Amino acid sequence: MADKCHLCLLGLIILSSLLTGTSGVNDAHVFISSGENVRLPCNNHLHDCKSTTWIYNNRHSATDELIGLGIKKKDTERHERLSLGSDCSLNIKNIIKEDYGSYSCRQYVNGQQQGTDARVYLHVLHVSSSSSQTEISAGSSVTLSCQLFSYTGVSCDDWIRSEGIQLFWVNQAGVKLTISDSRYQISAPGHCIITLTTTLLNEDDNREWRCEVTHRNQVKTSVTYTVKSSVISVLVNLTDRRNYTPLPLPPTKQPNTDLLQLLSYGQSTGFFHPLQERAVLIAA
Repeated sequence: MADKCHLCLLGLIILSSLLTGTSGVNDAHVFISSGENVRLPCNNHLHDCKSTTWIYNNRHSATDELIGLGIKKKDTERHERLSLGSDCSLNIKNIIKEDYGSYSCRQYVNGQQQGTDARVYLHVLHVSSSSSQTEISAGSSVTLSCQLFSYTGVSCDDWIRSEGIQLFWVNQAGVKLTISDSRYQISAPGHCIITLTTTLLNEDDNREWRCEVTHRNQVKTSVTYTVKSSVISVLVNLTDRRNYTPLPLPPTKQPNTDLLQLLSYGQSTGFFHPLQERAVLIAA
């Protein structure tokens, strides 16, 4: 009877491993934000990285060999962003959301695989804005979408729910934003995505909102979105050009081809539009 129970327990362990997509104690989970650099550890490396091969996989792509026996593959899309560390770790620069997935470190000696793979699951946090403009004016509504891109062999929603992982929006003070705040609309279409919608105010220029991903209440990574309000423009007829003083043109304020002269008017500055007899003033 004891032998039967032992066999049943062993079967449950194997089945659980298959369902969760894990392969053992060598597995690691790394959380990173898009735009950052990351190091993926190789927990089964031998003395010489010439035996190391790194293999990548996610649900949307075929298996891709990134490093073969210590040599970086040149035919991969990420060739320029990859490097092999002295400890055989895989370094990836300027992470993009498409980098998420499973990375396996495998060892070969004389053409024979040594031991089991050391797998690293890379989870990428990414924030996107509903506005395609880099600067948004006050009064505009903006929606920020924060999504965790993840692949562990099961769906992202199922994995997040089982592991106690959560996504939050917080303000500059680190206070969690909730649906009870009348200024914000917080929604979660799924466990792996959370959105923040708000109407921008004048005082929101340079304001920061941060999306955090936590694992058992511990912050694993975060992405900060900074509001850049566009310049508030006022059109003024040039009835008296003597009130305008020419100013040198800053390199960061290059005008369009039909805006010839940067001017000052009282406490404001702006560009003189010679064809329309007006100036576009930038509020001080």
